[in-house]
Amino acid sequence: MSEKIKLQGVRLSFPSLWRKAQFQGETTKHEATFMLHKERDADKIAEIKKAIQAKIKEDLKGAKLPSDKICLKDGDESGREEYEGHYTLKAANNKRPKVIDRDKSPLTEEDGKPYSGCYVNAVIDLWAQSNSYGRRINANLLGVQFYKDGEPFESGVVADDDDFEEIEGEDDDFQI
Repeated sequence: MSEKIKLQGVRLSFPSLWRKAQFQGETTKHEATFMLHKERDADKIAEIKKAIQAKIKEDLKGAKLPSDKICLKDGDESGREEYEGHYTLKAANNKRPKVIDRDKSPLTEEDGKPYSGCYVNAVIDLWAQSNSYGRRINANLLGVQFYKDGEPFESGVVADDDDFEEIEGEDDDFQI
């Protein structure tokens, strides 16, 4: 039986909450990566590590797993500047996760949140994979709640009105 784990006030990265992610031309799953600050979230990181070890012991008979086969990773080893000082936890699901606002009202993609770089609360559960693809500890993405704005990561930036100039009249010189 899996146990739900609640992440609170964590930074969101690479969300594919509304549509399944695309990877090398293939559609995968709904997914998101959550950034847990090594100091501020130390208790939650310890709780997750303990749950991962329990899953390995119970479901994988104590198998030795390399770090790339576990959903919780040390961000300092990622090569991504924004992950430094954090652990990252990638969670995915074939079903679209519940996505809600601070007041628990449903959010849609058109609402523009949550976005990569904002802070969220999330609910995940861990599961052990042992099949022809190998052994791993994965996380199911169950739900995401927008918590507060944060500096968007580059993939979350879009143009605003000030990036354009007003066009007056018709331009007969324009050719396609």
